[in-house]
Amino acid sequence: MFENHLTMQDLGAENWPNIILWAAPVMFLLVFAEWGLSLYKNRDSYDGKDFMAAATIGLVNVGISALIKVFTFGIALFCWNISPFKIEATWWSFILCFFAVDLARYWAHRISHEQRFWWATHITHHNSKKYNFSVSFRLGWTQHIKIIFFVPVMLMGFDPFVFFICHQIAVLYQFWIHTEYIEKLPAPIEFFFTTPSHHRVHHASDAHYLDKNYGSTFIIWDRMFGTFMPEKERPTYGITKNVDSYNPVYLVFHEWIDIFKDLKKAESFSEGYQILFSKPGAEIIKNKEKAKQMELEQTKLSPSPVLTREEKSLLKKED
Repeated sequence: MFENHLTMQDLGAENWPNIILWAAPVMFLLVFAEWGLSLYKNRDSYDGKDFMAAATIGLVNVGISALIKVFTFGIALFCWNISPFKIEATWWSFILCFFAVDLARYWAHRISHEQRFWWATHITHHNSKKYNFSVSFRLGWTQHIKIIFFVPVMLMGFDPFVFFICHQIAVLYQFWIHTEYIEKLPAPIEFFFTTPSHHRVHHASDAHYLDKNYGSTFIIWDRMFGTFMPEKERPTYGITKNVDSYNPVYLVFHEWIDIFKDLKKAESFSEGYQILFSKPGAEIIKNKEKAKQMELEQTKLSPSPVLTREEKSLLKKED
């Protein structure tokens, strides 16, 4: 099976370009330009503590990505070696791979909003009440486990180098859509691509905007799968229960902490599964405790049952 398998040395993976690292200085320059524009126009787009939290989270994430780089490459290479298909690196394979990666990103993103376990990997990206370029840096340190959603793309037989480049470009695309300074673009662009207008809706905590516009580069997936919503009024950013903290560690792990606390109160495997994979906000344990409390209060309020003469006689005999 592996007699003709390739290794990372064969591919020269250590020499592959890190596009995101190259783009980092430009991204920080644009962040400070947007911040300066915000101050000039007297708009409350930035908060110093919020920015420092986002920058710290982003920098740690870069370090984590570097540490697990070999592991990530290893998964892609393993999938390439076992795949019965082989799609060589050509101009059209980059386009095909990019669409496949973006579709996988749509479902990974959507599931991250629909199941609490995956939401814990993603909530960090949403727990800012601001919306600016620096929000794109707020990527949870545990979000790397979502590599599992991209295994089907890897198994399609794309050259690992092609997958690596497409994945980086897809991540880099996310930067420019985190701003309020770019309004709606021409209709053909708004129809096909994810734009700042679409993504502002996604970052909203308003009830009618929740769980919409999951697309990363292409908004067509939302149109196809019924999760698209156009921007109307200005969104209220953040999560439904905002976190009043600028501590990067807490911003990354607060949902994991809450999950752990709930799991300790679980009374069965089934309940534990519900805690992990029900929709965020389902509050399985809280609702159970509330139901028990209501039942207890109802019992206290209920009048004592009226016993018949025979029942009283039996109770006396038992005593």
